[in-house]
Amino acid sequence: MHHSPLPFSAQLIEQIAADHPTPFYVYHEDGMRQRVRELYDAFAWNEGFKQFFAVKATPNPHIVAILAEEGCGADCSSPAELVLCEHIGLCGEGVMFTSNNTTSDEFSKAAEVGAIINLDSPSLLDKLQELPSLPPIVSYRYNPGSERRGNVIIGEPQESKFGCTRQQILEGYRRSREIGIGRFGLHAMVVSNELLVSSLLDTAQMLFEMAVEIQEHSGASVEFINLGGGIGVPYRVGEKDVDLQEFGAGVQSLYESLLVPAGLGKVQVMMENGRAITGPFGYLVTRVTTTKKSHKHYVGVDACMSNLMRPGMYGAYHHLSVLGKEDELSVSPVDVVGSLCENNDKFAIDRPLPEVQEADIVVVHDAGAHGHSMGFQYNGRLRSAEFLFNNAGEVRKIRRAETLDDYFATVDFPQPKKTGQSAAS
Repeated sequence: MHHSPLPFSAQLIEQIAADHPTPFYVYHEDGMRQRVRELYDAFAWNEGFKQFFAVKATPNPHIVAILAEEGCGADCSSPAELVLCEHIGLCGEGVMFTSNNTTSDEFSKAAEVGAIINLDSPSLLDKLQELPSLPPIVSYRYNPGSERRGNVIIGEPQESKFGCTRQQILEGYRRSREIGIGRFGLHAMVVSNELLVSSLLDTAQMLFEMAVEIQEHSGASVEFINLGGGIGVPYRVGEKDVDLQEFGAGVQSLYESLLVPAGLGKVQVMMENGRAITGPFGYLVTRVTTTKKSHKHYVGVDACMSNLMRPGMYGAYHHLSVLGKEDELSVSPVDVVGSLCENNDKFAIDRPLPEVQEADIVVVHDAGAHGHSMGFQYNGRLRSAEFLFNNAGEVRKIRRAETLDDYFATVDFPQPKKTGQSAAS
């Protein structure tokens, strides 16, 4: 059964593979652009609505620049992500810096970029006061603890290292006003990869009620509320996309019933989706290298967990297509595996697939977020190239594959010892 039709032809993949060895990633530019437009359309009722792309999902400057053309800002969580934004000219309040365990140097870089600083704790105000000048606007990340349920990826709020308690939030706004900060935002990220509109609306309701409480108890009026990301991707066959129009209308209803009566009718709504924007529009392309039958039937591919760690790390499901065999019937289930010296290096377990042979191309769907970005180099496996394609059939390389020279670039090798003398000499 199809998960969704592949947006590219076998010829396009073969064209890339003729000059660039597998594995590699391909991203569908038109799909990403369209998803951003759909999100903005769903929130057109809110003047100034802003989507900040979570750079950690797909930290390629070409992709971040494309999304900026569609009106996205950037949500950054590290200095490297801030530098990426600088290189493409994205700065000021088009950048949100949401970090944790943050150093003074990291805050200094965020201030240099002019980013909105989203604080994980009011104690971090001490570090902001070390800057040459205070940022004009700060936000606080709220963690509701046991009041809300999380999910597998993000965990339960009361166990999370992220965010402030209710009392810390109120203290933070009071103290911020005392030291001279006058503009404020509010943020939370409670669920990740959520497909239920009702759960996403729970976060909006929680934050809108919190904004009213902040105004009543600290005198601070928030000018924006960041609902976080969390919009999920239908990874499995049969799952459905979040209805963005339903979600936007639900947020509007809560906004009008909770914020408007409290005099907060000009609050700007923001989001920081990453997965929902790029996830469904990225594909990992890999080639079958071996087949093996022992206690189970294994199909080995030239990609491994270092290219896409979600299945090994979370047990996450990614649909697989055998290119050119999408309409063939599945045969006995197989484990699709990489070559790392780890038994969790598996893209699929007991997955029905058509019969495959060596050199067949396997496409891993919905790999456009937290795929290449979470890569690593265990066993000396190198990170793959990335390509962008569009509906016109144009392809461009947006990241070359790593080489062994890259892998060893940071190593100072010891001088080799002289060898070759016989024991008798």
